[in-house]
Amino acid sequence: MYDPVLEQRVAARLEAAGAAFERKRMFGGICFLVDDKMCVGVLDETLMVRFDPALNEQILAREDVREMDFTKRAMRGFAFVDGEYIDDDRRLSYWIELALDYNPRAKRSAKKEKKRNG
Repeated sequence: MYDPVLEQRVAARLEAAGAAFERKRMFGGICFLVDDKMCVGVLDETLMVRFDPALNEQILAREDVREMDFTKRAMRGFAFVDGEYIDDDRRLSYWIELALDYNPRAKRSAKKEKKRNG
């Protein structure tokens, strides 16, 4: 399940940034796809963020972040930010901007690529 208030806050920040996005239920939460690529998501009261994997160590060193190990294996370039750390729009905007900055360079999922080429 996911927090509908956080979902609306994320959608509002994406709209404010001018990002065209779609929502998709994934991982028991809701993901926001930008250019058909996972960008950010909401799982419970937690924000999932996709960012440049080159920043992985720097991002994971922050106290407000934890490793995304949804599959029991750490995923470079993905992290969870607990709701208490994104309780204001300025903090939430930071994470959304980080994800949007990386999105143009992010790869689409293999399934999506196969579907496009098939």
